[in-house]
Amino acid sequence: MKKLIETLRNCWKIEDLRQRILITLLFTAIYRFGSFVVLPGINPSQLEKLQSQTSGGLMSLLDMFSGGAFSNASIFALGIMPYISASIVMQILAVAVPYFQKMQREGESGHKKINWYTRILTVAILLFQAPSYLINLKLQAESALAGVSWQVFMIPATIILAAGSMFILWLGERITDKGIGNGISIIIMIGIIARLPQAFIQEVSSRFTAITGGGLVMFIIEILILYAVVCAAILLVQGTRRVPVQYAKRLVGNTQYGGARQYIPLKLFAANVMPIIFAQALMFIPLTVVRYSSGSAGTLLSSLMDNRSLLYNIVYVILILAFTYFYTAITLNPHQMAEDMKRNNGFIPGVKPGHDTAEYIDTIMTRITLPGALFIAFIAIMPALAGLLNVQQGFSQFFGGTSLLILVGVVMDTLQQIESHLMMRHYDGLLNAGRTRNSNMSAY
Repeated sequence: MKKLIETLRNCWKIEDLRQRILITLLFTAIYRFGSFVVLPGINPSQLEKLQSQTSGGLMSLLDMFSGGAFSNASIFALGIMPYISASIVMQILAVAVPYFQKMQREGESGHKKINWYTRILTVAILLFQAPSYLINLKLQAESALAGVSWQVFMIPATIILAAGSMFILWLGERITDKGIGNGISIIIMIGIIARLPQAFIQEVSSRFTAITGGGLVMFIIEILILYAVVCAAILLVQGTRRVPVQYAKRLVGNTQYGGARQYIPLKLFAANVMPIIFAQALMFIPLTVVRYSSGSAGTLLSSLMDNRSLLYNIVYVILILAFTYFYTAITLNPHQMAEDMKRNNGFIPGVKPGHDTAEYIDTIMTRITLPGALFIAFIAIMPALAGLLNVQQGFSQFFGGTSLLILVGVVMDTLQQIESHLMMRHYDGLLNAGRTRNSNMSAY
């Protein structure tokens, strides 16, 4: 405790770090305030059906990522996820389309163009998602629109929802520039954490009030399991396979360059949370189909919407494994790495430069991707496994899945940035022993 108090005191002493922390807190407070501002014309007391729709299944994940704004019919209901979807599309285009590949290699000017295209694509996605959200709102809570003309309400509400998401994007960029950490990731994390107190209280209440709740013993077992999963997730995002690289010595005038041994850190979890996001995006498809199905087809699709059903989790694991290999393949190019290494007079000891080096790196990535994919699949289905212990739906979401990996990644990245500020001013780090390693993690 004394060490923690001293660290917080050191953070407050550094003026630049203090300002960045205060700016981050201010912008996140603005975001949370906007999550409770209801769309004009909506009666918030008539949103019970919409809130019950988001109490379980896949819709609860959407509500979690928006910090409850989805179920509140807030101006921030669509959250930051449209921008995340646009960013994923642009990442795939940057690998698959030569025009965007060239743009990505143009340095800062190319990244500015890609960011501009990403914003345009975000607006296009918003103009599609906003009317879809409003139609669902009308179907689930038509009484909340009593006395409001649907034709008059649709257009301004669409504009407000799109503007709300773009404003969240602006807040995230300001946090990145003037605050601490990655702004977009912090906004997602804040939305997830906002649901934790209520879910925790509901879980404690269910354990101590229900006859079959298990009482204090089961609650302690839950916390221990949650602690173990969090520790495992930290090991996952921090784990790397270091490949040694030797650089040849060369003389420029009277100065010798090179000759040092360095390492390529190949991450065990190179795909980050993208496989889970891709898999969840496909698992949301039944939401658009089940309403028009009936009989056995409707029952099958309904089971695919229940994140605790056996069929859902089998399909979910298969998709995660496939997308882990897919996303790792498009983000890590062994041939490009081998060419860059050869161009800089570098080589892996015992491996010929060029094609053999690319094959060697590809073999290593194939071997470490499988355990990483299996582990991320296990974490992804942890909420369903927690349900077997009668854990409440809201609290079980924190046992794994995208939410846990985002929380771990964002917290580690933010702590690393704070520690870098402390170390530059010759203060102690955040930990009693050692320093937080640079995880270079982001939420997407």
